[in-house]
Amino acid sequence: MNILTRASRVAIATTKSVRSARFYASEAPATSDKLTLTFVLPHKSLYNAINVQQVNLAATSGDMGILANHVPTIEQLNPGIIEVIESAEVTKKFFVSGGFATIHPDSSLNINAVEASPLEDFSLERVQSGLAEAQRIVAGNGSDVEKAAAKVEMDVYEALQNALSK
Repeated sequence: MNILTRASRVAIATTKSVRSARFYASEAPATSDKLTLTFVLPHKSLYNAINVQQVNLAATSGDMGILANHVPTIEQLNPGIIEVIESAEVTKKFFVSGGFATIHPDSSLNINAVEASPLEDFSLERVQSGLAEAQRIVAGNGSDVEKAAAKVEMDVYEALQNALSK
């Protein structure tokens, strides 16, 4: 028996012995009516285990609204808005360039983003100017590296322009 055959048999035996708890949101044990949010950047924490009502975010699989007792998942974030509904009276919006959101079975949500800023910190005019510059570089005679970087900038500027235009 060669090593690949033995390794595959061990892997199959190991996966058969591992038991996991998978369930849908309707079957999840109700732990709380609040969502515990931790929202961090490399240089600071925006929320540190704070109870909120809901978080809306732009994931690669689609826009999501997350409440307590949400089905556990990991989502990659698109450039876009993260809306934190702290209470019926308080809602905060942040623009993120990307990152990951992890929803846990205990009604906690961890968001890790490279960059995030309050939406009100952006000017629509400056965003449109940056978008025009990125489009000029993509359409111009720059190097492949310059064009690729400008394409990423275009995606972020377009998402930011869309968020500010609502």
